[in-house]
Amino acid sequence: MKKLSIFVALLLAVPAFAEVKLVPNKITTKDGRTFTLNVAEGFEIIPAMEGLKRVRFFAKAPDGRIFVTDMYNLADGSRGTVYILDDFDPAKGKFGKLITYMSGLRNPNSVQFYKDDSGQWWFYLAETQQLTRRKFTMGETKPTDTKPQVLATFPDYGLSYKYGGWHLTRTISFSPDGKLYVSVGSSCNACVEKERVRASIISMNPDGSDQQEFAKGLRNAVGLRAIGKYVFATNQGSDHLGLQKPDETFYALKEGADYGWPYCHSSGGKIFADPKFKRSGQCANVVAPYAHFPARSSALGFDYFDEADALFGKFGTFLVALHGSTNKTIGHGYKVVAMRKGEPLEDVITGFLNKGVVHGRPCDIMRIDANSFLLTDDNKGIVYLVRRKGTTTDIATAVPAEVQPIADASPASEKPNACLGMFVMLAGVVLRSLI
Repeated sequence: MKKLSIFVALLLAVPAFAEVKLVPNKITTKDGRTFTLNVAEGFEIIPAMEGLKRVRFFAKAPDGRIFVTDMYNLADGSRGTVYILDDFDPAKGKFGKLITYMSGLRNPNSVQFYKDDSGQWWFYLAETQQLTRRKFTMGETKPTDTKPQVLATFPDYGLSYKYGGWHLTRTISFSPDGKLYVSVGSSCNACVEKERVRASIISMNPDGSDQQEFAKGLRNAVGLRAIGKYVFATNQGSDHLGLQKPDETFYALKEGADYGWPYCHSSGGKIFADPKFKRSGQCANVVAPYAHFPARSSALGFDYFDEADALFGKFGTFLVALHGSTNKTIGHGYKVVAMRKGEPLEDVITGFLNKGVVHGRPCDIMRIDANSFLLTDDNKGIVYLVRRKGTTTDIATAVPAEVQPIADASPASEKPNACLGMFVMLAGVVLRSLI
């Protein structure tokens, strides 16, 4: 009995992961604003580029430069731009040059790069109405290929669409095996769509061939990223069920799966049926989310810090930008959170909403290395660099997140608990020493 008591005491003495502690960081912008963002202890946040408009999603070019989209404003217009963030100063953590790569675009939300079997690099651009690609030349500051190929077209009725006119963005991501995934949001808050492509994610080959529905029932999957063998997506829930439900959700997508909208939703990670929209079988085959966020927090871009990174004291962490509700009184979102499967969310950056004042709305996250990432604010037009204090960031040589492996994306019930595994291992060692 005495030996067993010693064994239990040893187990209880194993330290748990420390919670993320936030500390104030004063931000002063070029336009004279001063405010405070609360950032994980040991990290700093730097306005790396200012003066943009509705800056959205990142992509890293094969020559090491950072490309970022800018939708200009909320109107259904044609003033969007793709910028190159260039001339990065590792010591200051700032970009010295903003280059207009393309302009006059219709809601450019997402761009990507891909190298085909012949070694040719391509630049892919997702606008509301279409997906195009053109040949990319290293170091170019304007497209040298002036004859883009149209790979797919999408419903483009815009804000005047008779069925609603919602969700004008298209997001794209390549998987390591060369498949291209495209998210197309719904035309409404809640309705039975007239066009199959709405509220879905489609897949295709890099040349646009073999277009298929990959997943459906996703009201607005704005965040989309293929990492390793998985395709992950954030999704924004419907607005007609109150202020506290449904969840904003995160999925490790399964090919051919139905995620429920508009018939089924998630609340606290559990699937429930919509009281207004009915169908045969209702929610029987609807997939539960990988993770979930508070209602109206508007989960958008994200990236993954792999098992070797140990970001904020934890291994294998997703960082997710919670854009925040347009209804500021709800107060959900306006932050960056760390998310691990089956564990509570942890705040990493807060303060974008303070006492009813909006200082920014997080949109996309791009992992630079184990110690740093970029963050877009599409409300104030700022690109932030977040990095561990005392480190420098070499953006040009950092490996893009898409090629980083991910250890596991199985549901929590199937995924072994890392801490439990450590305890079991320790238990074995202790028991062997006691026998």
